[in-house]
Amino acid sequence: MNWGTVCSVRGSIIEAHFDESLPPIYTKLVAGEDRAIAIEVLAHLDPHTVQGVALTPVRGLARGEAIADTGHPLQVPVGDRLLGRMVNVFGEAIDRGEPILGGEWRSLHQAPVPLTGQATGSEILTTGIKAIDVLAPLERGGKAGLFGGAGVGKTVLITETIHNTIAQHEGVSLFCGIGERCREAEELYREMQDAGVLDRTVMVFGQMNESPGARFRVGHAALTIAEYFRDDAKQDVLLLIDNIFRFVQAGQEMSGLMGHLPSRVGYQPTLATELAELEERICNTASGAITSIQAVYVPADDFTDPAAVHTFAHLSASIVLSRKRASEGLYPAVDPLQSGSKMLAPHVVGDRHYQIAKAIRSTLANYEELKDIIAMLGIEELSQEDRQIVYRARRLERFLTQPFFSTQQFTGKPGRLVSLEDALDGCDRILNDEFSNYPESALYAIGSIDEAKEV
Repeated sequence: MNWGTVCSVRGSIIEAHFDESLPPIYTKLVAGEDRAIAIEVLAHLDPHTVQGVALTPVRGLARGEAIADTGHPLQVPVGDRLLGRMVNVFGEAIDRGEPILGGEWRSLHQAPVPLTGQATGSEILTTGIKAIDVLAPLERGGKAGLFGGAGVGKTVLITETIHNTIAQHEGVSLFCGIGERCREAEELYREMQDAGVLDRTVMVFGQMNESPGARFRVGHAALTIAEYFRDDAKQDVLLLIDNIFRFVQAGQEMSGLMGHLPSRVGYQPTLATELAELEERICNTASGAITSIQAVYVPADDFTDPAAVHTFAHLSASIVLSRKRASEGLYPAVDPLQSGSKMLAPHVVGDRHYQIAKAIRSTLANYEELKDIIAMLGIEELSQEDRQIVYRARRLERFLTQPFFSTQQFTGKPGRLVSLEDALDGCDRILNDEFSNYPESALYAIGSIDEAKEV
């Protein structure tokens, strides 16, 4: 084994001196008692000194201590044995189950699929959630972002998507928690168990209290596992990441500790590169697809923040959650005017779907413009035509809400999975004023439009 000496410990950034050969970038080093402290090499400072980030707490590590080069990068286990399990960035079980030993282990650092190996067709992935399927359809093998501030329902929407896609599509779900609260991880695990979908799900967590190195690499660990199911098992994978902003934040912490000059708003200068290294590995091939849904926390609801801007660039669908809609009780709080998808084109979704989505957006945009007049003068001052637009828009807003399976213990309403055809049919009938005589409340939190007639 190649041995070295610890030169400095600065937070979770470790510098080590090696007399013989210098460990290559991304090599895993071990130090401390029982070699429990794992360090990943990030930079070569001179012919004998490396700089690395610790992925475990560094309590007790001192200057002058021995550090060993393992000769290999960080690795995680892959294969069907991970289904139903919860692991950390090292592939260690954290669900109190049997330890994961032996079998195949792969490096966290894999090259993205070259352009020649990627599938070029566009295909829709339905989620059973009306607001998403109609206004911002997801692409099979694409990347969708859930944008929103704190407490607007990102995690609930992700949980619901896992439930619905496993119910509808054959394949594997992979949940990656980057900087998650331990409460959320534990709740999600139990919800999966109760919903009976845990045996088709792998969960990978780098929790909020872990070092920035562990949070930064947990996304790569999840992708390595996902790539096995896509390329070797030839299955479709639904990869859910909660939260991409925490990945950026972990990189920012590491960058600061390593002494890099900060970029705009204090972010690391390598933000775009680091994000691209993760995102470019998500794609579909001839054998299978990795479809990703990523929650993106938007600091202070500011969509011009560099973290949000750089994430937008990688996505095929953007689902924006609105705090205003959440405060009005319109769940899921999807903002229909800010959300969009490149899949919403006539040659992909068909002309009927495209025209209905366009009419919904137009109606809701007109209603938004009329809100100021209504607030000042009252709805009575509007022309009959404008009043009709307002009634239509308010019914559409309520129809695009939906009871979720993951929240039925709070709402008391059983969850609904709505097919795309039913969702389009309902919107079309509302746009044609078929439900103008029905109270708005009859369309709130229902599944298909026919349930309004039963109210």
